[in-house]
Amino acid sequence: MELTVSLAALVAVLGFALLRPHRWPEAVVAVPAAGLVIAAGAVSWHDALAEIGRLAPVVGFLAAVLVLARLCDDVGLFHAAGTWMAHVISGGQKRLLASVFAISATVTAVLSLDATVVLLTPVVLTTARTLAIPARPHAYATAHLANTASLLLPVSNLTNLLAFSAAGLSFLHFAAAMSLPWLAAVAVEFVLLRWLFRADLAVPPRRPARDEPLEVPVFALVVVGLTLAGFAVASLLGHSPAWAALAGALVLGVRALATRRTSVTKIAAAVDVPFLAFVLCLGVVVDAVMRNGLDQAMHRVLPDGHGLPALLGIAAVAAVLSNVVNNLPAVLVLLPLVAPAGPAAVLAVLIGVNIGPNLTYVGSLANLLWRGVVRRDIQAGFGEFTRVGIVTTPAALVAAVLGLWVWIQLFGL
Repeated sequence: MELTVSLAALVAVLGFALLRPHRWPEAVVAVPAAGLVIAAGAVSWHDALAEIGRLAPVVGFLAAVLVLARLCDDVGLFHAAGTWMAHVISGGQKRLLASVFAISATVTAVLSLDATVVLLTPVVLTTARTLAIPARPHAYATAHLANTASLLLPVSNLTNLLAFSAAGLSFLHFAAAMSLPWLAAVAVEFVLLRWLFRADLAVPPRRPARDEPLEVPVFALVVVGLTLAGFAVASLLGHSPAWAALAGALVLGVRALATRRTSVTKIAAAVDVPFLAFVLCLGVVVDAVMRNGLDQAMHRVLPDGHGLPALLGIAAVAAVLSNVVNNLPAVLVLLPLVAPAGPAAVLAVLIGVNIGPNLTYVGSLANLLWRGVVRRDIQAGFGEFTRVGIVTTPAALVAAVLGLWVWIQLFGL
């Protein structure tokens, strides 16, 4: 009975989050679902509060990073990125695609995948319209890099924040270990997307009648750079990197308010409290499912060991599970199972849940956000998204795991 209630609650939460009727927040169903599994005895109040307490620092960190990304948009950082992309068209669309990759990978790594999907993708689409070129290759670049390029830093993705806690690595150690997987996966994505969209990329861009001057918000760049350094310093001192994110958001927020580039209302909206509540309640529901039988079932399909075949198998299981139940529940399910095996297994799970979602829209909430953003400019149906994913995702996944294995052989973990 407890397992049935838990699974029904999980299906309801995920189904609502994927469909989002009337654009209602995910918490509308997640909060009652968490209450249901507690009332049904699938998870005790004590265990539910313990799970919320475990996730609370991660959610606080996410809130600070979301505010920081929105403030960067308010002060013109993403507009400057679009202007720079328009300035590189002298080399044709292939050079433009390279610039989209470079900016998308950087934004995803430093400001999280949500910033790439919600803030950078509209800029890329506007640039494509201005240059009268097909938007498809550049839009798919932002979609895939929002997932793939989120491998690098603990702050790049909510899944990373969870894995960072489970792996027991410092900020710098995590970033160093994921550098080769990140580079390998991004390189594979670039080569394959450039090949897939070679016909679209052959269309010559139209130079605008007047080039817009490039105005870089230097203060915002400096604050972001110092915040990134603060993540590493805080981790080395044994403090949560959330304090560095909060400091960066405060500095940039105070200046943006003083110069009237933002408002208190915008900053409050950027925190996205309903989504944070959704994450906490989803954790409770997944914990209930795990306690009532799913943990034993997953133990049977996860490979043992630390060699290359085991790492590939762990990443593959994580990727498949992401495309069945979404990557956030997948990482919540798998991390407790692989954490005792050590950081290598944890990072293999992370590769699977970050790259795997590029296969289908179901894989991550970021995919669905992206579909809503690009709907006016391109018709990216489920079939096309999956076809592109089938070509790119397995190759990027294998390349990333190989990069992790090579790092482990050279430097250990």
